[in-house]
Amino acid sequence: MTIQECLDIIQEAKKTSRRVVTYSRKTKIRRATGQMSTALARKKNDPMYKRMLYHKKQYLKLRDALHRRYASKVRQRARR
Repeated sequence: MTIQECLDIIQEAKKTSRRVVTYSRKTKIRRATGQMSTALARKKNDPMYKRMLYHKKQYLKLRDALHRRYASKVRQRARR
């Protein structure tokens, strides 16, 4: 994967975002590094990438279950 391909991926992600946020240079580099490493791992069919997706799905399921379980109690407290 060339640098230009990585930059194109980042640019495309920026186009779909509606938020306008200003980041420092250090933050931009850190975010770009993370995005490019994930994109490269996906392209190379890395088994660690597949494991990461599996655990992300598990995390989301558990988070949703907790939200369903405590949503009514939290809403009551928020209205007070």
